Amino acid sequence: MKKNYRILIFAALLGLFLTAGCGRKKADVDQWSRISSEKRVIVGLDDSFVPMGFQNKAGEIIGFDVDLARAVFDLYDIDVDFQPIDWSMKENELQNQTIDLIWNGYSKNAEREEKVLFSDEYMKNEQVIVSLKKNNINHFADMKGKILGAQNGSSGYNSFEEQPEILKNSVKNQSAILYDGFNEAFMDLKSGRIDGLLIDRVYANYYLSHEDNLANYSIISGDFESEAFAVGIRKTDKQLAQKINDAFDDLRASGKLAEISKKWFGEDVTK
Repeated sequence: MKKNYRILIFAALLGLFLTAGCGRKKADVDQWSRISSEKRVIVGLDDSFVPMGFQNKAGEIIGFDVDLARAVFDLYDIDVDFQPIDWSMKENELQNQTIDLIWNGYSKNAEREEKVLFSDEYMKNEQVIVSLKKNNINHFADMKGKILGAQNGSSGYNSFEEQPEILKNSVKNQSAILYDGFNEAFMDLKSGRIDGLLIDRVYANYYLSHEDNLANYSIISGDFESEAFAVGIRKTDKQLAQKINDAFDDLRASGKLAEISKKWFGEDVTK
């Protein structure tokens, strides 16, 4: 009798365990089925990256990538939740399944391709230095002995570290002051705490277009290779990646992609 009783208890506990496990995300399974069933996908972003994804004065998350992500998943009748994350931990957040996608001016490069599956590219970008004209910085070489700022975890900072001969070997202390977001970095540039800011051109163009004293700034191109923006996806989520790529094709053909670009940049800057 006791033996049968123990078997019944074990069976009950096993049933509870299996039931609880059914609602969990399985790390090695393509998540498209879950996402399409739940009608919800979670996008991780740095909510200070103007104009790709950022908070406006009302606390709403807006931007080019925000509009694009919504347009993509509208085609599948899926709602998008935008989750602000520590940008330096973005790949960890993706692998831990805190988020489903990295989508916020996310540059495609060889190092990241080892960690994530990328969607098709949808925009080109390059790393530039923004400085005040009074600093007389017109080339990367003019940063010799100067103080540089960069965003922690950004593709620009990765390039800075990986190709030291282009910029790192020249700047003061062969290092950069790191910022979690660009707003604080621009304040330090204005105050003179840093002499130049390594930044994505799309952000620089947008930010400076809203400055009252645009003539006070310089945007300096360098020798870092141009980059392409794409969506970061878990390597197991191949079906999800294909759905995003198919939606890109549809939005490009319908003119919706160009419409979103013109809203944020005044022209079609997409691939």
